[in-house]
This record gives sequence, structure tokens and C-alpha cells, in this order.
Amino acid sequence: MTCGRVGRRRFFALAGGVAVATAVSPRFARAQQSARLPTVGFLGTTSQAAWTSWTAAFTKRLRELGWIEDRTIAIEYRWAGAREELFAEFAAEFVRRKVDVIVTSAGAVPALQQATSTIPIVFTLAPDPVASGFVASLARPGGNVTGLSTQSRDLAVKRLEILREVVPGLRRLAILYNAGHTAAPTEMREIADAARGLGLEVVAPEIRRAEDFATAFDSIKGRADAIIVVSEPLTTTNRIAIVTMALAARLPTMHTIRENVEAGGLISYGTNQAEMFRRAGDYVDKILRGAKPGDIPVEQPTKFELVINRTTAKALGVEIPSKLLFTADEVIE
Repeated sequence: MTCGRVGRRRFFALAGGVAVATAVSPRFARAQQSARLPTVGFLGTTSQAAWTSWTAAFTKRLRELGWIEDRTIAIEYRWAGAREELFAEFAAEFVRRKVDVIVTSAGAVPALQQATSTIPIVFTLAPDPVASGFVASLARPGGNVTGLSTQSRDLAVKRLEILREVVPGLRRLAILYNAGHTAAPTEMREIADAARGLGLEVVAPEIRRAEDFATAFDSIKGRADAIIVVSEPLTTTNRIAIVTMALAARLPTMHTIRENVEAGGLISYGTNQAEMFRRAGDYVDKILRGAKPGDIPVEQPTKFELVINRTTAKALGVEIPSKLLFTADEVIE
């Protein structure tokens, strides 16, 4: 298998003229004829540091498929740093630069859809791409958008059930969410409805900027037994601050992404985000070889990870049930 990949890489790197035009997609051939490499516009909604493992998984998959950065493909990275006002600016830039495909997470998709109806868009981390208006359906997305769904809203009850196992006396739940984000308020309401259905009291202070986190923690003091953090660019960028404040307040935290638990959060249950970006590489490969994004079904996760930070549990004085430790995909000691 390794030899096959090497051979493919040599072909893309060295072949030219008619050979390239007959062996790869028209999109790739046009790029060669215009003396430029096929170009991916990669719009990161947070920071480069926060997405290190995700971009690494994406570029590794591209290499496996024969797309070598700066040799057979170019990647233009833009980092919004959780500033949603920059999404439209970067989207317009990608359109001006006539990139061949754009990769991003769900939060930036509306801005990209406003900017272009022709450049293919591949999204990741989308809780509900149909309800969000990204695609017409999961099986037949239509238009110029496709990608990968997290199904995170469907997991609200499961996350609450896990949290109740970790915090047996759970009666009051705080939800940290960015009220200014496109999808976060809807996800917050899904969690709140599920929590109330389980007989829990809910408090959900609004957050719109990094400075609001300290105020939010002050407002939930004495009013919550645990916290669920809604993942989006602002909370992802500030995950270290969030888990630090939660530890100081001695509040167990449930997260949707494992990276927050690696940073010191207590527990997460959800899709493997790095794997989603790896799969995004397959979508880019198909599109550059001529597939239409509207014909590529949106992929739904088939596996969810349970990650527990036992060091944080000890610091909080929380006893993790042996059943959860046994079933966890990873336990951080």
C-alpha cells in the first residue's frame, strides 16, 4: 500500500501536459493550465494552535491520497480567532482568489454561502446541517455544500445521563454557551429541554465575548452542581480559561470535544473531531477529481468517544464509577 501511494505522489509531482489532463479531473487540469496548483481555502474559526491536531489529520489524509502541500496542492489558511465578523472577510478573499474548494467548520458556513454559490464548501462539526440550512438533505445535499455532521443535538440526553452518573446528586445544571453564535443558542435550548425533562433546574448565562466567562461563573456560583459547555469557536478558544474557572469553582464539566478534556475538563462525549477533519480530506479529494459537492452525502458519525480526565476528577473530589472508566475510550491520568 505504501508503494502505491509513493507511486501516485510521483505521478502528481512529475507528470505534466496531456498526461495530467487525461488522468485527473477537469478542475485539476484547469489549475495546471493556469500555472497554479489546485487550491484549498481553509477557514479556521478559532486559532491555529487550537486546531493543530485537526489540521494535522486533514493534511495527513491529503498526503495519503496523493495531495502533497506546496507540490501538488496549495492550502491557504485563514484563522478567525473566534471573531465571527472575520468570516465574511475571509470568504470574500477566497472568492477573489478563486480557490477550488473551501474547508471550514459549521459556524462559518452561512458567511461562505453568502459569498459563493459555486465554489465547493466542505464543512465539519455541524450539529444539524439540514436545520441550519446548509444542505437540502443528508443524502442529497444539493448546491455547493456538503460535509460531516456531529449529530451533537441528538446526544444531549446521553451526555446528561453520563453527567448524572458522575454527579449522583445533580439537581442544578449550568450551560455555558455563546449567545452570539449561529447554532449555539439552539443547542443550548436542546440541552435545557432535555435537562428539564430529567427534572433538573437550569441556568444559562449569556456569553458573547471572552470577558464574559468570569461574569458567567460569578452568576452561577451556588446555583449549579455541574456545567455543560456548548462547543463553538469562542468556548473552544477559551477552553483553558473555562476549565481553570470550573476547577476553582469545584464544578464538574461535560464537554462535546475531547480537546477540552485534554486541557483539564472532566469528561467529554462526542465525535472524534480530528477524525472528522481527516474525513474532510476525502471530500476534498473527491471534489478535486470532479465530484459535485451536492452529490456527495453528508456523513454522520457512527462512533462516539467517551474521554475522562481522572486527574481532574481527583482534584474535584469526584469518584468516577468503575463502569464508566471501563467503557471510556480514553482515561487521562
